Amino acid sequence: MSALDEPLRFDARSLLAAGAPAKVTLVGAGPGDPELLTIKAANALRAAQVVLHDSLVGDGVLDFVPPSAHRIYVGKRAGCHAMSQRAIIELMLQLARAGRPVLRLKGGDPYVFGRGGEEALALAEAGVPFEVIPGISAAQGAAACAGMPLTHRDHARALVFATGHLQGVGDARTVDLDWPMLARPRQTTVIYMGLGALPVICAQLMQHGLPGDTPAATVERATCSDERTIAGTLETLPALARVHGVRSPALIVVGEVVRLRDTLAKTASSISAVVVNADVA
Repeated sequence: MSALDEPLRFDARSLLAAGAPAKVTLVGAGPGDPELLTIKAANALRAAQVVLHDSLVGDGVLDFVPPSAHRIYVGKRAGCHAMSQRAIIELMLQLARAGRPVLRLKGGDPYVFGRGGEEALALAEAGVPFEVIPGISAAQGAAACAGMPLTHRDHARALVFATGHLQGVGDARTVDLDWPMLARPRQTTVIYMGLGALPVICAQLMQHGLPGDTPAATVERATCSDERTIAGTLETLPALARVHGVRSPALIVVGEVVRLRDTLAKTASSISAVVVNADVA
């Protein structure tokens, strides 16, 4: 149902009659598999009246929402935004001020590259009560299902998350990240939303000190039934991703922990993942 449909129209009378604003609940939908929802998130979904949901909410998660609830799609993908972030925040505020409890449903965890912090700040500044229900992040889900622990005493004593959006125009597009920090040895680096910049990311990591044979992988649609892992090295991964047609949503994982997938993925039982082995010894 559209935000412009009759049940969700706003006027001065409804706002004045509503009194104190209703509560907004920011809920993490987890990485995709609905069985990875927390109990608290599932209970909140079952009680929802109005749901604003993103594009990365896994199939089956919305099945927890009662049929009587209003569902409003506010997803954003590269080059295709159903609604701007400013408009999403304004809609949440309007609904809450009209006395309508809102459930804001986000893929992964709201506070891990989900813009949940921006929305929580806007709610706090507007005096709207809110709660945050955390979710399993995409990185956690991908690591567990693809057999690549994010940390390991022998391989990775630090963990870094970053986003890899391309910035600029045409051939001048690049990724503005702290490359010396991302290229440190003995750590795992996970890059969200970086598939379109994969060649740039791998090249920059090598230019800043990581060997070309550093293990690296993409994990596509983590925890879903069609999850797929493409593993190689910083030198080979861009070509492998292109040959195998890797598509978003996908995470990039860099570090020695990628080598462990050959052992750990064989016994992973959470999903039947497709693993494409390349040239990581």
